[in-house]
Amino acid sequence: MSKAGYLLKRLRRMDYNRMWSTLDLLQQRSGKGRARLMLDMMRCGLRYNAGYMDYMIAEMYRLSHAQRKTVITRGINNQIVRRMNDKAYWHSFDDKAEFNSVFGKWVPRAWMRTDAQTDLEELIAFLNGKQAVFLKPIEGSSGVGVTKYTQADWADADAFLRTVRAAGPSVLEDCVVQHERMNALNPGSVNTVRIATLIGDKQQGIVYAFLRIGNGKVMDNVDCGGMAARVDLDSGRLLTVAADKLGHVFTHHPITNTPIIGFELPHFEQAKDMCLEAMRMVPQLRYVAWDVALTPDGPTMIEGNSFPSHAVPQFAAHYPDGIGILPEFQRFIDT
Repeated sequence: MSKAGYLLKRLRRMDYNRMWSTLDLLQQRSGKGRARLMLDMMRCGLRYNAGYMDYMIAEMYRLSHAQRKTVITRGINNQIVRRMNDKAYWHSFDDKAEFNSVFGKWVPRAWMRTDAQTDLEELIAFLNGKQAVFLKPIEGSSGVGVTKYTQADWADADAFLRTVRAAGPSVLEDCVVQHERMNALNPGSVNTVRIATLIGDKQQGIVYAFLRIGNGKVMDNVDCGGMAARVDLDSGRLLTVAADKLGHVFTHHPITNTPIIGFELPHFEQAKDMCLEAMRMVPQLRYVAWDVALTPDGPTMIEGNSFPSHAVPQFAAHYPDGIGILPEFQRFIDT
């Protein structure tokens, strides 16, 4: 699809209320007029396949043309996914039950598939001895529909069965216990490291890693108010401040006051090795973002993303010189 065609498609599907509120925010931050920002935003849409959220997240209003060319925008990310990932094989990642089966070597936690036919005795047997579980829609992203339940919620087993059945096709999973070092950073959620692998035309390996950190909610997703910081692939330490999707920057975690920059991830080398091995399991998907929990016993897979988000790797706070992450992709593939 041409850049103009892509832009027209986006214009037809755009959430205009959200776009106008984003424009108001950009006006406050940049000091530039609405009309000027809108014109520049449209220019970035045509020239760089950037949507209004790309424009905000990467702070494109402050970048030169040379810098803007280095941003991985939604349109560019879509092109990479379409070229690298055969859609006929997405189901291995998009169906959480299938993912847990295919990548079972790295999913040691107990889980079961649930739907409208789930049996009461099977459910009771699964819950026996557990303190808490997560119920996740069989498909979905950004933490939408994911709910945590505790023993109090299934004290009435029949009522809980009705809840599980009403949720539709889902996966019920035991909770992951994260490493004490990750608890020291933020104990309110399992803080997962997102590691993107790429089987490229030029080389293959890990493109980037970011730690996703919760901020008061049970999930670490940036769409649920979480934040992210970039991980140095050699040392496993956080290289940057943390930032959230609205552009707020954190040098310390706002709840625990733990410093962000320099924080060292446990078991990071094992996590990298796990993802590099996992990337060969479904070779028809050459670009995958893996969400990995770091536990006392080592890394464990939470999920793999067949359509990796481009937002987390492109938060402006992680690129103070304005040079984005696209050149790092270009070491692996032509874009």
